[in-house]
Amino acid sequence: MSPKAVMPPAATTNLGYTPPDGGWGWAVVFGAFISIGFSYAFPKSLTIYFKEIQEYFSVSYSAIAWVSSVMLASMYAGGPVSSILVNRYGSRPVVLVGGIMVSAAMVLASFGTTIMHLYLCVGVVGGFGLAFNLQPALTIIGTYFQVKRPLANGLAMTGSPVVLFTLAPLNQFLFDSFGWRGSFLILGSIVLNCCIAGALMRPVNKHVQPKPKTEAPLCNGADTEGDVVVDSSAQAANLLTEENQIEEKNQGPVHKFIDVSLFKHRGFLIYLTGNVVMFFGFFAPVVFLAPYAKHQGIDEYSAAFLLSIFALVDMLIRPATGFIGNTKWIRPRIQYFFSFAVSYNGICHLLCPLAPGYVGLVVYAIFFGLGFGMVSALLFEVLMDLVGAHRFSTAVGLVTIIECGPVLLGPPISGL
Repeated sequence: MSPKAVMPPAATTNLGYTPPDGGWGWAVVFGAFISIGFSYAFPKSLTIYFKEIQEYFSVSYSAIAWVSSVMLASMYAGGPVSSILVNRYGSRPVVLVGGIMVSAAMVLASFGTTIMHLYLCVGVVGGFGLAFNLQPALTIIGTYFQVKRPLANGLAMTGSPVVLFTLAPLNQFLFDSFGWRGSFLILGSIVLNCCIAGALMRPVNKHVQPKPKTEAPLCNGADTEGDVVVDSSAQAANLLTEENQIEEKNQGPVHKFIDVSLFKHRGFLIYLTGNVVMFFGFFAPVVFLAPYAKHQGIDEYSAAFLLSIFALVDMLIRPATGFIGNTKWIRPRIQYFFSFAVSYNGICHLLCPLAPGYVGLVVYAIFFGLGFGMVSALLFEVLMDLVGAHRFSTAVGLVTIIECGPVLLGPPISGL
């Protein structure tokens, strides 16, 4: 076979089987698209109701803003719990439970009588429900895809801007028609689509499928050589199962639930350290883009349009990044591609103060959307490439709970 026809190999993982790289996997990607979309977009979309809720409960805006903050904190803090459940029960039941939790949280919140009620229902219960949607959706992609995994991850991560783009006008319509209580009831039913997404996440068939023998040998020894390949594949799978059983017997109670040996993994530590630093400023430009434009003397509607430009570019670049990351030139160098995306994103922000007038800010919004979308599409693909699909569930749980602090503190610190 010519080198041009060979797809670059994916990261080495000890799965013990060959992922199908297609088939029902694309239905799983669609389910992950929905779950990831609601997980990231839902807390942001609720801000449209804050003004009326603030007046209803007679509280400060900072007090009501804590609803989204607590929800995001719970979603990130629930990462390890979600990872433990995924390792024990699989992705499908965890996503189903998560969808029901978020739905119940919104329905209960619609009957709330105090702001504390919203903190507990929307913030804590809803946040943990979103955590049970996010981690399983990210994890199951690695069980279905290996060669086409960057493309699958890029398509799944596109769910965030698409769902946010959809929920923004929908929430405005619901708010104008039904008020915040009626809207919360309806949102409770809409978010049950996460359960449909979970139903699509059928566990992958992990049986090793032997390749059929060739009817006629191409040369002396070819037939025997094929048998050796098939036998070695099956033996590798059996050996992996036996090794896993031995490891489980020797592990302590903590190791059975969370793989703390990841903290001895140099690549994981570098990734984690870099992400913690990056996340202090990752979301801040999104928060301050419109206020910065108003501060420059730009009118309110034009300033808001900058965010629309950013969201549209972000929506388009995520699947495109998946396609690019899956090419034979980029796939073996996916970690360098991610480093380029992070550096490019940072350079855009450094050059923002030099943008002249509104046209300059439009150009900045376009380039910012490119950088933000590339980083978002590659963020979890690179982690899976580093630790392997078999350890990804635990790794993403540890990453999210550690990133919880920078995500919450980054925008306030940036605004000082």
